Amino acid sequence: MAPGMKTIASTVALFGVISLIFGVVAENKKPPHGNPEILIGRDKLICKYPSDRTVALGFLSIASLGVSVLVGHYAVFYPYNGRSIPPHVFFRSISFMVFFLITLALSILAAGMLSWVTITELHHLTRNVHKDLKSTCPTAKTGLFGGAAFMALNASLFWLICLMLVDDVRKDYLAEQDDSKAQLFITNKHNRD
Repeated sequence: MAPGMKTIASTVALFGVISLIFGVVAENKKPPHGNPEILIGRDKLICKYPSDRTVALGFLSIASLGVSVLVGHYAVFYPYNGRSIPPHVFFRSISFMVFFLITLALSILAAGMLSWVTITELHHLTRNVHKDLKSTCPTAKTGLFGGAAFMALNASLFWLICLMLVDDVRKDYLAEQDDSKAQLFITNKHNRD
């Protein structure tokens, strides 16, 4: 059985919320800084960070957002009930086109923010030897994971708006097609008589 619009919309929303949860948990679990240890005689400082799952949670958040975006994008052009709509029909609707472009931009921005903060955190954890003995053993800035996670949720919500607009465009197009078929049937019947 093919998935319906509600099932696909629920999937988009679910993975958007999962992305938010992973991002917020990553924000809450992120240590504020590492513990510096000076290597005597080598003039180097090693930052020891407590064991945490911030980077893994960040990558899970990115993956969840990716699933939400891919399913949302797929759902826009999916042939529901076996009735396919040409893609150009959707872009005749100005409201759909505007929301679609905004949604794509938000999705790219959210993925970029999540990737940036996750990679920054990974960079701090893996490159933990410093020549500067006054280093404070930094981590990613506080609030970036949370902000990126909320941006991911926004992107998913915008995909839901796009799916609502797709439903409207689809209904209008199918109604036009049914009307034109009925008109053609009436015309052909009238010509036969």
